[in-house]
Amino acid sequence: MSCDPDRCPTHPGELLREDVVPATGKSKTELARMLGISRQHFHDVLAERKPVSPELAVRLAKLFGNAPLVWIRMQGAYDAWHASRDVDVSSVPTLMTAE
Repeated sequence: MSCDPDRCPTHPGELLREDVVPATGKSKTELARMLGISRQHFHDVLAERKPVSPELAVRLAKLFGNAPLVWIRMQGAYDAWHASRDVDVSSVPTLMTAE
């Protein structure tokens, strides 16, 4: 399975907002309280205005019964995709190439 390099990876906030939070049957405020973060911080993640930090990834993993790396990798893929489009690397040489 190959990924489309032109498609932006899903922000973890979108997955939370569209699938995970509704499946819990709990309010966003209640979930924020259970995570030990402010309601505003949780809303900012859900709105994709803030990233899932490693600390939040650990909290999400505990709450939803998965691994922190699930959230960290999802955030990393999203961030790397944007950085590869936003950062000018034209003056950076390539010393080694992958085979």
